[in-house]
Amino acid sequence: MTSPSHVDDDRGCLRLVLAVPLTLLTLVAAYFCWTALTISPSGTWDDDAYAGIVLSCVLTIGAAGAATVLWLVPSVRRAMPWWWILPALLLGVVAGVRWAVGG
Repeated sequence: MTSPSHVDDDRGCLRLVLAVPLTLLTLVAAYFCWTALTISPSGTWDDDAYAGIVLSCVLTIGAAGAATVLWLVPSVRRAMPWWWILPALLLGVVAGVRWAVGG
């Protein structure tokens, strides 16, 4: 009789499947963070540019937060190392600083 397969045998496939939503959420966060960093108001009167900065920062933080929540699920954490979430967290921090400084 053969022994059952080890639980870690599917980690490669599971990483590939879980990498898709984490990568997409990180790319969304990167796009909105880039938008928040490239918007420059024409003056103190440019309320639309400031609103765009705030919206971009909120969407960046939201996407980074969604990626973090996905990574915090125990089955995802077992399959994905901690450094998979690091880019999304850094983008969230950059957006938070941009929001605090220029929003």
